[in-house]
Amino acid sequence: MIVTVTPNPSVDVTYWVDRLKIGKETQEEYLTRATDSDISAGGKGINISIFLARMGLENIAMGFVGGYTGHVVVRALRDEGVTTNFVWTGSGETRTNLTVLEHGHEHIPILIDGPGVAVAESEMNRFMRRYRRMLKVADWVVLAGSLPPQVNLAFYCELTELAKQAGAKVAISAGASCLTHCLPAAPNIVKPDIREHLSFEWMKLRTREEIISAGKRIVRGGVEMMIVSHDVIGDIVITPDNIWEISARVQTTQFRNLVGADDALLGGVIYQIYNGAGIEKALRFGLAAGILSAESREKVCGDMGQIEHEMANVSLKRI
Repeated sequence: MIVTVTPNPSVDVTYWVDRLKIGKETQEEYLTRATDSDISAGGKGINISIFLARMGLENIAMGFVGGYTGHVVVRALRDEGVTTNFVWTGSGETRTNLTVLEHGHEHIPILIDGPGVAVAESEMNRFMRRYRRMLKVADWVVLAGSLPPQVNLAFYCELTELAKQAGAKVAISAGASCLTHCLPAAPNIVKPDIREHLSFEWMKLRTREEIISAGKRIVRGGVEMMIVSHDVIGDIVITPDNIWEISARVQTTQFRNLVGADDALLGGVIYQIYNGAGIEKALRFGLAAGILSAESREKVCGDMGQIEHEMANVSLKRI
């Protein structure tokens, strides 16, 4: 069983536009009309749960939700066949995130993420009780995304330690602050979210050399795999034994929506490892899933046949 934890889920609103206007003189200039739009449940762990469900893998989604938008998130997951075990908060609405995609520049999305709502101590205690129960059936735990306001940055570290004590493997996809606090617990897989800052644990992640140097340091501390997006169509993967550069032979002009593509990549890697595949197959499958997700209007590709076919366009070489 795989358990995903998304502490700060969202309702994702996406607009596609021909040209994003920036008004300077008249009110008329401020109006940008969308050519298409989409509303979906979001958050890194949510996207991974949906991907796994579409691959036919049973999983349980946890986290905090509230208000009307919280019902949107829960309903969307249940419609996908995901079991939900969220704690409902009394302090407001689950956040809304906005993405604007300009035609011809979809690989450079404009992202506006809401902060989320605070979690009361009683709500956190309720979550921890449920989490400990879920660990009795969990083989993998995926901790993903940002934390709600005022939640301690060591939150993921505590969840990692509890999961490993219960015998579960742990993958974390989050920003630098959360991940840095998790490293002492040695999660199995880490995937830094570098959309906001091109750094991790105060190390720059701009060039291949910087990524490799950071990755070597991280895996020396006990992490089994670090995955870092190097550019739009490629990643660098560092393990204690190998360093891979993985890339796809596609054009960025084919992309429709990058939001969720990284989550499909990690979901694909976990799916294959969970089913006993080797690392190289898992990485090829994961990047193929990410590329197909970026090329589709939907955030998460769910067609196994298409992903397996796309693997032919993925190259993997050892550095």
